[in-house]
Amino acid sequence: MTTVDLSQYLTVREAAKKLDLTEERVRELINLKEIRATKIKRWRIAPEDLEEFVRSRRNK
Repeated sequence: MTTVDLSQYLTVREAAKKLDLTEERVRELINLKEIRATKIKRWRIAPEDLEEFVRSRRNK
């Protein structure tokens, strides 16, 4: 069985701060499946998933 190091994952609060959004908006984006997240007691966001979200918002 593989162990996951949750210390590398961001909380909703940390992600909101990085994105300059409210925690509520980040949760909404998670529920809309625009930000990938894993729920282990509370939502956790892998740094690469947050980066992917930001990349997906860039204009072309």
